Amino acid sequence: MRLAAAALMLAGAPAAAAPAGDRVVAALSHRLFPLLDALGGDPAATARLEAQAGVAAMLAARAARRTACAQDLACLAQAMVWTPEEGAALTAAVPANASRADDGARAQAAREIEGINTILRTYALNQVPRYPQIDGAGTLDPLELRARVQAADWLARTPRGGSAQALDPSVEFALALLDVSDRTDAIGFEPITGGLNAPAARRARTLDWARWRYSALILTGVGPETPDAALSPYGKYHVRLAADRFARGDIAFILLTGGRAHPRATRFTEAEQMRSALIDRYGIPAEAILIEPYARHTTTNLRNATRVLAAIGAPLDRDTLIVCNPGQSETIASPAFAQRNRTELGYEPGTVGRRLSPTELEFRPSLKSLRIDPRDPLDP
Repeated sequence: MRLAAAALMLAGAPAAAAPAGDRVVAALSHRLFPLLDALGGDPAATARLEAQAGVAAMLAARAARRTACAQDLACLAQAMVWTPEEGAALTAAVPANASRADDGARAQAAREIEGINTILRTYALNQVPRYPQIDGAGTLDPLELRARVQAADWLARTPRGGSAQALDPSVEFALALLDVSDRTDAIGFEPITGGLNAPAARRARTLDWARWRYSALILTGVGPETPDAALSPYGKYHVRLAADRFARGDIAFILLTGGRAHPRATRFTEAEQMRSALIDRYGIPAEAILIEPYARHTTTNLRNATRVLAAIGAPLDRDTLIVCNPGQSETIASPAFAQRNRTELGYEPGTVGRRLSPTELEFRPSLKSLRIDPRDPLDP
């Protein structure tokens, strides 16, 4: 359809008027806000939602609040934030079959609204994120911040094919804030079973998993703090630990986890750099290595590693082995880390088992890790 329209335009014939699509923002929307994204692609479903009792009035009140801001960008950004009452009104109207989330469509809708609010507060209203050293936009010149918020406002008002703008512009405003801040990390390596992971994904389809003691060696990230460093000093230690342990032959894959986190806005993806080191320095074959290139925290290292294992068809009822430096290993084994997972993710991504040595501990993944949760909007 799009190719046909483009051909008509090139030929000089009039094409049917339709909003332009944006592949980057569309992918980001699908990744972070799957329920709202699906509504954006189904005008009839959006209309039915708006017709629900209380929803139309709530959306009209939100529109009036935005209009009252006139040209005040800070006011506008604040007006985009969903209040608890507004979020409750929308989620209560979402049909039960609108999402395949394991805890239901309304819980998914609530998470997506929370994700929108997190982006708005972090990238437009200067709220300090939980981990300011690596998250958020950092310290910006006021003129740059104004330019980003203004551009996000204009983008949210400009039609985009498949957008949920017709329901409420806050979704598009949040996506635009990530885009203008160059924080589209969440879609940098899709599909996860393609690209650098393709050789390992092909091999996974041939494996007898019962042959292996551990389905994967999960090597956690520990990023550098200097802008031009591709791999941190601890990262180099981690890579050697992984190569040495993998050589025993009882682990199916090395799974490297770490995104573009240290320092903020680094151009290096940690998992990708560790993969290169394992291949170039230690001769580990590419088909034995998987990367998880999104995580920015130890909590999401484990959550996202589980998602990669599920994507290649690995059984989640088997143990993996976490390998890392002694300090990080001790942290992962602690009750405080379990509580941190519950606080930040809402669940524990798996069960931490025996600590076999100062650098090794067992980990049994949990199906809960497969839940999409945009409370951490850059980390799918």
